[in-house]
Amino acid sequence: MKKVLIIISIIVIFAFAIAIANNQGEKAIPTSSMDTLSNTKIGWGIKRSDNHEQPDVGSKNKEILNKYQGIYLGNKDKKFIYLTFDLGYEAGYTAKILEILKQNDVKATFFITAHYLNTQPELVKQMIDEGHIVGNHTVNHKSMPSCSLDTIKKEVMDLHAAVYDKFGYEMKYMRPPKGEYSEKTVAYTNTLGYTTVMWSFAYDDWDESKQGREEYGKKKILDNVHNGEVMLLHATSKDNSNILDDVIKQIKDMGYEFRNIDNFEK
Repeated sequence: MKKVLIIISIIVIFAFAIAIANNQGEKAIPTSSMDTLSNTKIGWGIKRSDNHEQPDVGSKNKEILNKYQGIYLGNKDKKFIYLTFDLGYEAGYTAKILEILKQNDVKATFFITAHYLNTQPELVKQMIDEGHIVGNHTVNHKSMPSCSLDTIKKEVMDLHAAVYDKFGYEMKYMRPPKGEYSEKTVAYTNTLGYTTVMWSFAYDDWDESKQGREEYGKKKILDNVHNGEVMLLHATSKDNSNILDDVIKQIKDMGYEFRNIDNFEK
């Protein structure tokens, strides 16, 4: 009888271990295997196409992001746009951007740093309350390939914990700071429960010295709209806050639908 109970206990423990492993999902990779992966720094870049065709994101970018189920470019046959913003600090325009998004019934993804969370908790709460996605842009905005795995874990998970502690909100998407990554960093952040999100359109809207070019910004955005676009804008741009309403309306008039990345389609 005792032997039977021991056998049953072993089976239960084994089954429990399998269940835990399964709950980690397909992305989970043992940390010990990271040493075999390349940590060569790659800067995300795209080559734009004409006539609203999808851009070329480069074979290496595509290979790594596809391998680790990353997001960068959606289905080429569907007129879906995924709007994302990067936010390292508040320049005074995010409240206006949120109001425009609400008026146009568009949900976006905001990638924030710890500085943004610590200085603008009310705006982060508003993003969550209004149904937007809040993504992880790390604590200190460091280039990830230059960091040890322990540092990456701290950069990602300290912000994760802080957002959860404040709002009970669990982040699951991350954008590598400066668009710099390696196969190792993408694989490792997957083990932390994160999906990497890059982009298929961006322009030089982040430069505060280059504001006051609203027609330039509008033309850049509208000329490069394409199926499956993951659009990166910076909410620190005054120009973006002034043109966003018109841009959204014109993109909708072109037959495109804005979706959030929870509904991403490859």
